Amino acid sequence: MSKNITSDAVPGRTGFPDRYGAWALVAGASEGIGAAFAHALAQRGMNLVLVARRKALLDKLATDVRSRYGVESMCIDGDLGVPEFIEKLKDTVADLDLGMVVYNAAYAPVGDFAEVDPSGLMKVIDVNVRGPVMLLRWVLPRMIARKRGAAILMSSLAGNQGTPRIAAYAASKAFNRVLAEGLWYELKGRGIDVISCFAGAVRTPGYADALGKDAPGTLDPGVVVEKTLLALGRRPLVVPGFVNLAAYWIMGRLLPRSTAIGIMAGSTDDLVPSDRTKG
Repeated sequence: MSKNITSDAVPGRTGFPDRYGAWALVAGASEGIGAAFAHALAQRGMNLVLVARRKALLDKLATDVRSRYGVESMCIDGDLGVPEFIEKLKDTVADLDLGMVVYNAAYAPVGDFAEVDPSGLMKVIDVNVRGPVMLLRWVLPRMIARKRGAAILMSSLAGNQGTPRIAAYAASKAFNRVLAEGLWYELKGRGIDVISCFAGAVRTPGYADALGKDAPGTLDPGVVVEKTLLALGRRPLVVPGFVNLAAYWIMGRLLPRSTAIGIMAGSTDDLVPSDRTKG
């Protein structure tokens, strides 16, 4: 684990820091959507705790946001699927005015469920389910005491129904969506905003590795992030992009469940088997 702290924050900024708190923690921050969240929140004046496994990418991102936006940054590298690391993470940020948590980290092994190594399936649970539960259970009482805060859980259109070849990942994304919805209701009158982002295809390095081409409705990470931040505090779920929103309603509300699963099976046929962890 490493950390890098600077003290060159720009004073006088209002908006997100006043509404939520001075610091935002972005889990799975090294690239793609996580890095886009880091830039968007730093632009809004929030200091950053950047968390992921790849130290070099985190350090580069931290240098970039400091030079562009003049915010403070802290880099903490480690595996969010390891409970001991989350305990160390909590200890490291315990004294910060932590006003927002963005959980973007995810593990997504590709392949038929019966052929995926059991350790990979357990890692899906550790990173995608246990990680956000442990982190939010620690931070939310602190936010409640301060009467302000926000949590963003990244979900996926894959979690709108069963999705063959990424079955465990899709199930974990459904969990994230339902968790966020429950927390949204519990906390909406206590000064804390919670939202789940149901992202479709996004132009990230992980997506490029798995598929190598754009699917219909593919968005840039920055678009997904801006749509999510705009919806924060307004509703419990956001589906960025018109094509993705149409797919969400058609697949989830209009088509028979079996048909929706079959369509998703067609969309995952070309996925390349991978053990990539996002972040």
